[in-house]
Amino acid sequence: MVRTRDMDEARHIVARKLCDHKLEVTGRRSSLFVRHNAVSGRSVSVNYLHYGADVTVDPGRLGSFYLFQVPLSGSANIRHRGEEMTATTNMGTILNPDRGALLHWGRDCSKLLLQVDRTQLETVARSITGAPLPGPIRFEMKVDLTNGPGRQLKRLVMGCAQAVENGDLFRGPLVARDLRAEEDLAHALLTLQPSNISHIIERSDRRANPREIRIALEYMHANLGEPITLADIAQAARMNVRTLQKGFQRIYGQSPMQALRNARLDTAHYMLAARSNPPSVSEAAFLCGFSHLGRFSYYYRERFGHLPSEKR
Repeated sequence: MVRTRDMDEARHIVARKLCDHKLEVTGRRSSLFVRHNAVSGRSVSVNYLHYGADVTVDPGRLGSFYLFQVPLSGSANIRHRGEEMTATTNMGTILNPDRGALLHWGRDCSKLLLQVDRTQLETVARSITGAPLPGPIRFEMKVDLTNGPGRQLKRLVMGCAQAVENGDLFRGPLVARDLRAEEDLAHALLTLQPSNISHIIERSDRRANPREIRIALEYMHANLGEPITLADIAQAARMNVRTLQKGFQRIYGQSPMQALRNARLDTAHYMLAARSNPPSVSEAAFLCGFSHLGRFSYYYRERFGHLPSEKR
C-alpha cells in the first residue's frame, strides 16, 4: 500500500484501508518510515503495519469493524474501553468498534492486523447462537498469545497471512475458499476470545438428534460441487452452527467441513477410478467443489496415499 517517510501521505493511505485517524510523531521525525501491506476480501482485510518511529495513533471509534492486533516485534501502549495495557509479541489486543482507542507505537513495533467487518461478525454470531443478539458484541481487549485460545487465534491469523503470501487467498475475484476463510476467522474470534456474548454461545449447544445430522449430510452430498458454508449446512438442517459442530464432533469425531471435504474427495476418487471415460483430474476436482488443483491433490494424497493422477 505504501512505503513513505511523509507523515501526511502515510496517514492518508492507511486511512483509506482502515479508518480516518490522527497521527503524530512523538520521537525524531527523521526516523519515520511507514510500511503498510494490505489485502482485502469481502469482509476482512489482513494488514502489516510498521511506522519506524515513536508515534501516537488516535482513531477514535473504529465504527464499522473490529481490529485484532498481533505484534510481530516491539511494543505499543494501548488505551481502550477504560483500560490501558502494553501490547507485545506475547500479548495482542482486540479493539471494539463502538469504543474509542488511543495507541502509542514504539519505533520498533510492527504488527499484523486482522480487520473484521462488524456486520459480518454479527451475522456469524447469530448463526452460531441461532438467536438475535442482545446488543453490540464487545470483546475483552487483551489476548494472551502464548497459550490456549489466544495462541490458537494467533496461529490462525498467521496462517491466513502466509496463505496470502503464497497466493492462496484473496488473490483476485473472491472464490469459495476466500469466503470460507473469512467465516472461519470470524467464528474463531467469537468462540476463542471472551466477549459479552460468550455465555450465550456456550449455552447455544443443544444436542443434535440423528435426524438433523442426517439432513446435514444429505445437504452436503447434494451440493458437493457448490461453494456451501458452515452456515448454509446449519440452516438446511434447521439448527445453529454451534449445535451442528458439536453434533458432528460427538458422532464422527470431525467437523462438518472436514466431513464435507472427505465426501468431496471420496466422490472424486470414485469418478477417477471409473473404467470407461473417467474425467480428467481438473474436471473431477471442479465437479467436486475444489477450485484449487494443488490443494485438491494434497488432500487427495493425504486421504488415499497417492496423487489423483496416479491410477491404482
